[in-house]
Amino acid sequence: MNMEMENLKKQLGSQNYIHDDELVVTLFVSLKLGRPLLIEGAAGVGKTEVAKAMAGALERPLVRLQCYEGLDETKALYEWNYQKQLLSIQVHMNSEQNNPEAFTHSLFGDEYLLERPLLRSIRSHEPVVLLIDEIDKADEEFEAFLLELLSDFQVSIPELGTITAKTRPFVVLTSNNTRPLSDALKRRCAYLYIGYPTVEKEVKIIGARLPGVNDALALQVAEAVRYLRSSEAVVKKPSIAETLDWISALETLGISELDRKAAANTIGFVLKNNEDIEGILDDDGFDRLFD
Repeated sequence: MNMEMENLKKQLGSQNYIHDDELVVTLFVSLKLGRPLLIEGAAGVGKTEVAKAMAGALERPLVRLQCYEGLDETKALYEWNYQKQLLSIQVHMNSEQNNPEAFTHSLFGDEYLLERPLLRSIRSHEPVVLLIDEIDKADEEFEAFLLELLSDFQVSIPELGTITAKTRPFVVLTSNNTRPLSDALKRRCAYLYIGYPTVEKEVKIIGARLPGVNDALALQVAEAVRYLRSSEAVVKKPSIAETLDWISALETLGISELDRKAAANTIGFVLKNNEDIEGILDDDGFDRLFD
């Protein structure tokens, strides 16, 4: 790795983000080329944490847009402050001013503009990390709306015209693969897939997030979570955050060794679905973990 890449690696390490070389290379090249980065993977594998870690590593503000069905540009890009506009209209009507055309034009200026995450990120005087989280939850129409921003780092507002980025944000889009994304969006992005961590990596994550944790317990929990993720009895696979919840619960109870009883008593910290819990507690393979 060159010196700049090594520095990025160290900066990510300072954020307690456990990473591998592929991740660092992809982040570094995306950053140098100014390309948005699309990260796909199952829910809970740490996709959002990449953006948070990059914001901390680069010492940039994090601007987050959480996507959902029905999201449109008034929530993502901008909105006019209608109450302030109405108040100005009332004041104008009670005044002696007689230039309605100029007044109407003035109602659509910066004074009345409410910035939403996308507009805030490109109008920022200092570069930011823009996180567009769970883009697959948004409608295809909104995905198409994003293309101008992702390709040219500009947006179009009818009343103001085209607004070009003052500084270029580092854009991270995440997807849980709930629907296929368009080829047009993917062409504009670098791509990274994040899977569930290996046992060894998850032990490192536990150690980074929970300093002082019992090493033997961390390994036992990581191995148990690996089994839960691979088991057909579990539909909702546990995330890394739920791994951390589980080991925190065990340590709170003063448990230093994960046995069958301790696992059964605390399973609700790692599995959040009753059918999954019942299925795994009846699973002979899960029992054999504690033999």
